[in-house]
Amino acid sequence: MAFRNSVEFEVRGDYALFTDPVTKIGGEKFSYQIPTYEALKGILHSVYWKPTIIWIIDKVRVMNPIQTETRGIRTLKYANGGNDLSYYTYLKDCRYQVVAHFVWNMNRPELECDRNENKHHNMAKRMIERGGRRDVFLGARECQGYVSPCVFGEGDGFYDNIAELNFGHMVHGITYADEAYPDKVPETKDNMCVRFWSPIMKNGVIEFCTPCECQHKPLRKMDIKKFGFEIQNISSVESEVG
Repeated sequence: MAFRNSVEFEVRGDYALFTDPVTKIGGEKFSYQIPTYEALKGILHSVYWKPTIIWIIDKVRVMNPIQTETRGIRTLKYANGGNDLSYYTYLKDCRYQVVAHFVWNMNRPELECDRNENKHHNMAKRMIERGGRRDVFLGARECQGYVSPCVFGEGDGFYDNIAELNFGHMVHGITYADEAYPDKVPETKDNMCVRFWSPIMKNGVIEFCTPCECQHKPLRKMDIKKFGFEIQNISSVESEVG
């Protein structure tokens, strides 16, 4: 399904670390084989983000073969000081095509005056052309990424002729209180929740389910930061200048 405010981009990098949280115990990290919904959403946040909108990742196309590389990393010992040796398993030579669109964040009625679809859509496309507003990372800060415009589906992908690959049960992302949807999933109200799903890649493309369609597990209580005070200040400044 195509959306009027969709954006398409390619992200690539020498390495990626979409960490499986199960493997973080004891300091070791092992990457999922594919990018998570939350990681791709984070990339879009680096390209263009406003609290008025919520990015929805529609699908990702895996262009290069899935390969891993394990490295020894010197990490800090927080308890006793000094260093320790951990092993991180990264994806390497990564390249993905992504399609996404945005919806209004209905948890922020104070920003209703900023709901201009054409403005946000055009700014997002310009930021993709320029490689993003901030540095882009593929799952972890040490994995630098690069964003550029693309047409989703163009070019040859390594998995184009593989009918189906199942990646099992994995983390979809995190729902924060300011992006909750209590009318569809009541436990997201005033909570931070982790989401789970089971992705299937068909001919190189993974179509994401929406956050409200995932399995949810509440982690802790969370408040929503309000922006009303800043908006009042901006309005008063604008009236004085006018």
